[in-house]
Amino acid sequence: MSTASKDKSVLTPGAFLIRGLAAGLIAGLLAFIVAFAFGEPYVDDAIALEEAAAAQAPADEHPADHADEDEAGMVEISRDNQKSWGLLTGTLAIGTALGGLVALATAAVVGRLGNLSARGSTALVALIGFVAIALVPFTKYPATPPAVGSGETIGGRTASYFALQLVSVLAAIAMVVVANKLRGRFEAWTAATIAALGYVVIVAVTAFLLPTVNEIGSFPADTLWYFRRSSLIVLATLWATIGVILVALVGRLHDRAIADANRRQLAASI
Repeated sequence: MSTASKDKSVLTPGAFLIRGLAAGLIAGLLAFIVAFAFGEPYVDDAIALEEAAAAQAPADEHPADHADEDEAGMVEISRDNQKSWGLLTGTLAIGTALGGLVALATAAVVGRLGNLSARGSTALVALIGFVAIALVPFTKYPATPPAVGSGETIGGRTASYFALQLVSVLAAIAMVVVANKLRGRFEAWTAATIAALGYVVIVAVTAFLLPTVNEIGSFPADTLWYFRRSSLIVLATLWATIGVILVALVGRLHDRAIADANRRQLAASI
């Protein structure tokens, strides 16, 4: 019996998923700490600028949709709750979901990426996920704080962001498939380079065709820069934590599976 067949009882998608959810939960907690410490102060600055601009505007220029806040049954969430429990809930939910997705993707590719070990495959999946899901869309449509962007264009901006993200993810999946197929004709690094160049071309053309958003107005450039930098740091923290923890957990799981298989093989030979 082959080692792969003996590992099936341990290396199951469920085992990967449980570890991914745990890694994502921890990553969400760390992302909250980073976001609260480095991102929320700039959100407060942006809100203060927005409120100051609204206070200086003539009464007839105030947005009409603010009248909805006075409707009966409307629950107002304080800023303190938004940047504490609200932010924590969001980062935990996103981190857990991403951890589960990375784990399932890892389960699908372990043993199918040339000579990469289980740890190497996990690290590669996390890296590709960060680039395709977070980094590439961010370069075209970076995060913006309150008071930046028109409410009338938010639908189009959101659609463009997710369109680029979808193309990026599909192109990344295609890149892995193509690189695997090219390994039979080229060296591993050559195949990976060709596939990566194909990915860059696809996302670059897509980003060029999608509309450019420039609605900064008179918003202070330094506050905008620090906000976007902190947003990218939060994303990097989230993905890096998922990657590091999942590499350790998947590696230990794989080592245990190999050890169990070796023990069974030794017992069968006695």
